[in-house]
Amino acid sequence: MDKMFVRVPVAVKAKVTEDLKLKIIGELQETIKEMDLEIERFEFQAKQVLNKAANDLSMLPHLREQIDAERAKRVETKAEIEDKLKRAEDLVVGAEIGHGTLERTVEVEIGTNLETLMGAEIVTEDGKVIAFRE
Repeated sequence: MDKMFVRVPVAVKAKVTEDLKLKIIGELQETIKEMDLEIERFEFQAKQVLNKAANDLSMLPHLREQIDAERAKRVETKAEIEDKLKRAEDLVVGAEIGHGTLERTVEVEIGTNLETLMGAEIVTEDGKVIAFRE
């Protein structure tokens, strides 16, 4: 066998435009609002559960531990999203950002430089392909 077809990853990069930047910021702001509502609902439900469990003192410490762990997880997730928002606000128009990965099928022969194949990129601007790089 002298040839083989293989699948290799292709990085997709997006050129930052004002529209893309605003879209990313808007999506992250919406996600933060949703997280705030989710945290509010969680706090309300946690109070209800703690009030119901107040009669069973043996369960209360374990229940509080679970609630605190879940609260910390949600607060951490929100903080990560807020950090992404800050980075999105700092994006420079014209810069390129990672936008995912696709695959392509290539023919490989003896002597083919695999590093070249593995470094392929597709660059987009406002959702349209503007360049291929190898």
